[in-house]
Amino acid sequence: MSKIKLSRIRQLVFGFYMSGIMSLLMSGVITFINTGMDSGFAYRWIPAFLVAWAVAFPLVTFIAPLAGRMTAFTMRRFENEHTPAN
Repeated sequence: MSKIKLSRIRQLVFGFYMSGIMSLLMSGVITFINTGMDSGFAYRWIPAFLVAWAVAFPLVTFIAPLAGRMTAFTMRRFENEHTPAN
């Protein structure tokens, strides 16, 4: 498999896991804050998580390249400002 295809697959797998973990944690925290911890917590959390993940994965897939470019731009500016003069 070409390096380009492997790189793209790696991005998708990373986005899958990252969006899943973030959706799980954020939906859990928000569900807890809004409704508290009781016997029905998991029944409210799981549907919230599934909706959050369904939204997060495509967003991460499309936003990650933009975030990467923004990071590179920011780091170039930071490095230029903090490079000692010769």
